[in-house]
Order: sequence, then C-alpha cells, then structure tokens
Amino acid sequence: MFNYRKQTLGFLLKPVILTLIILVFITTFLSAALIFPPDEYARRRARLMEHIGDGLAIFLGAKTPSGDYQFYQNNDLIYFCGVEIPNAILAVDGKKKESILFFTIAEKEAESQGLPLSLIREPQKVTGIEKVLPLEQFPGYLAGLNNQGRTVYTMFYSEELMRENSREKYNALQRTMVLDLFDQRLTKELQFVYQLRNKFPRLRVEDVSRVVWDLRKYKSAAEIEVLRQAGRIGVKAHRAVIQATRPGVTEKELAALFEYYCLKAGAQDLAFNTIIMSGKNHAFGHYHAYDRTLRDGDFVILDAGPDFKYYNVDLSTSFPVNGKFTPRQKELYQKALLVRQACLNSYRPGITLRQVSEEAKKFLQEKGLSPEDRDLRGPLRYGGYNHSVGLATHDVQATFSGLDEVLKPGYVFACDIQVIHPEEEIGIRLEDTIVITETGYINLGEGLPRTVEEIEELMKKDGVIQVLKRNKVY
Repeated sequence: MFNYRKQTLGFLLKPVILTLIILVFITTFLSAALIFPPDEYARRRARLMEHIGDGLAIFLGAKTPSGDYQFYQNNDLIYFCGVEIPNAILAVDGKKKESILFFTIAEKEAESQGLPLSLIREPQKVTGIEKVLPLEQFPGYLAGLNNQGRTVYTMFYSEELMRENSREKYNALQRTMVLDLFDQRLTKELQFVYQLRNKFPRLRVEDVSRVVWDLRKYKSAAEIEVLRQAGRIGVKAHRAVIQATRPGVTEKELAALFEYYCLKAGAQDLAFNTIIMSGKNHAFGHYHAYDRTLRDGDFVILDAGPDFKYYNVDLSTSFPVNGKFTPRQKELYQKALLVRQACLNSYRPGITLRQVSEEAKKFLQEKGLSPEDRDLRGPLRYGGYNHSVGLATHDVQATFSGLDEVLKPGYVFACDIQVIHPEEEIGIRLEDTIVITETGYINLGEGLPRTVEEIEELMKKDGVIQVLKRNKVY
C-alpha cells in the first residue's frame, strides 16, 4: 500500500513539475529580451498612473542612429518598458489603466540590431504590455485622443542616451541650438510638444519630466542588483588601471585599458568618458584629453565607471604614478581618506545630509582635524554627497532638499571626497557609489584599494601593460 501511494503521488507530481519547468523556461526565454521581468516595468507604469490620474503619458523612444553606431534606447523608455526597438513609442493610459507600445521593425533589421526575435514576434508576451500596435497607427491614435479632449503628459526635457544626462543635455542644447541666433531649432521633445499643440488643439499637453525623475529617484531591489554588478565591473577595471600605471605610460593607454576591462566583463559601454587628471590638469574638474605621458612623481585621479544594462556607477581613485606616496601626497591623501570614512560612518536611512555633515565633523575633531580646514569644508558641506546615480551618472531627481535631504532606502548617490591642490599638481578624489538600505548602506566601490598601504601593495605587481611589454607583444 505504501509503495502504491508513493508511485501514485510521483505519477501525479510529474506533470505538475514538468509544467512548472516549462513555465519557468518560457518566462525566462520571453523576459530575456528585457533587463528585468515584465512585472518590474508594470509596477513602474502603475506608479506613473497614480500621478497622471485620468491623463495619458507618451514617451518617445530613441531614433535609429544617424551613423553606423550601435542602437541604445533612451532612459525614459528603457525605464518604463525595457524595449530596445528604434523609433518605438510608449503610451501609458491612466484612465484605462493600460499601456500601448507602438513600433514597426522588420525581423531582418531587428537581427541586425542584435534584438531577440521573440520581442518582435511576441511583444505582448515578452513585455507584458496590454496592446502593441504598428507605429503607423500612432497619428490616428492621437486624433482619437484629440476628439476626447484628453490631457497628454510627455517629457519636455531632452532624452538621455548613452553617456548623457538629461538636464545637462537640455541646458547645452538650449545654449547651442534653441537659443542660438543662427539655429533656433527646437529639441526633439519640444518639437513634439509644438506639433501636438498645433495639430491636435483639443489636447492639453503637460510636462511629465519631474514626475518621471522622482519615480527614478529610489531604486528597486532589482535595480540595485544590476548596480551591484556594475560596481564589481568598475572595481576590477580601476584595479587593473592602478596596477598598470608606471612612469612612461600614457593616459591614453590607461583610458583604453579601463574601457577594455569594462567591456570584457560585460558592460555595454562606459557610464561617461573616462576622466584622467595628472600634472597641471588637476585644476580641471573633468579632463579627458589623455594628452600626457606620465612622469615619475606625478599623481593621478582616475574618475571612471561602466554602464551595465543601462545602469551606471561612478568611482574615483587617486594614486602615485611610481607606486610610492611622497610625504606630501600621503598627508593630503590620508586627510581625504579620513573625511571619506567620517561620511561613510554616518550613512543610514532616516538621517539628513546636514546630520551626516555634523556627525562627520565630530569624527574629524576626534581625529585631530579641524572642520574649518579649507581642504575639508567642501567635502563636508553635504556630508560627502555630490549627485544622484542611476540610469544616468548624474541621475535626475525633481525633489532634492539640499542639506535637509533625508536618506531613504533605495537612494543611490556619489560620495565624492575631493582635496585638490593644483598649484602642487596634486589632486585627491575618492568617490564611491552608495546605496541606502533598510539597515545602513552598500558601497558599490567595495574592493577598491583605498589606504596608502593597499595602493602601494597593488602597484608592486606588474599590470597588464608591463606583462605585455615584458613578453614583447605590446
């Protein structure tokens, strides 16, 4: 009787287990076209609907590249649906509680862009979006909205493409294009607004930029996991560059080496153009001309990070070219290192940046340093905080309370400690990407050599450049 029951139970469970395996396989296969499972994007669209009420939000995807470049989606569309199809448009209807994806692309073109055909053949199953229509139907869709007198929300600020930041791009285009006396073209987003208002006069067109920015401000568990992977890639690349730095090596070699390590580890691009500052170039906040051959006695700032699955990390390391700190370099470096530690000690949910700053000052006083030291005032002002990080390196956020900003779980930002003495050609920059958690924080720069001893020990070993040269293959 026991054997019979066991055999019967096994017989009944086999199809159930097989069904579960098939479901897991199908879900994995279909969602492989996206960075996250479809329900992650559905939650984001649902949160957006809470803000727009009975209105409707429209997001224009990135256009087909104008040259022979790899296509990457803009951050707005990637955030709300994860779809990497050129020229796609997403409509999120708060009244009907549904979304519509518009696109038209041939399978051959999709393959040439490296897109999975499952996304093209079964877009609703892959994305979880309720409706998918050809792009050619979008004008008629707008006409229908016009007849209903609907409110349409769209982005007034510029799209973020690879290595870009929306507000910075918008301001740059205002200066060089929109307000340029001999140009005066509108940005793509403002041109869309202009066309909507002129061709569909019954529509009420509103800016949704700030809503989107605040939705992106706090990262989900899924986003944080991707950021952690990006952090691991960035740490490995920084270590490789530090180890390969020697007198006679060019900045261009180091920049190429950083990018190589990032791409080798799975990054799709760099978060931003790698910044390398040495010699007189410590006077500049961002320098990437790579025009120096490093000399004995030089000190280097490497400010660089990867873009992994559209998410960025921002990390900075500082080190002597010859692998040995001079007394003055060591003095300034350890001062910056203490400020960094003072700030890290205080990061936790519920604390304000003002309180971080005050706690950090007390820590430094206990270590015998004056918070009024000119090297410390800048880093301490916002408790080490410099900018938000996420889909963009300088990630967007509509609401920021300055010193009274309260750190909350899911908030990701750069702790950026800088002690710069351009007159001495010494610059120290210790930058980590920090994630606030329920109980404290995660440092995405964990594993970087930070102490003087760690850096000098790492630089005793030959890096890849030295190994290749020694073997006469470089």
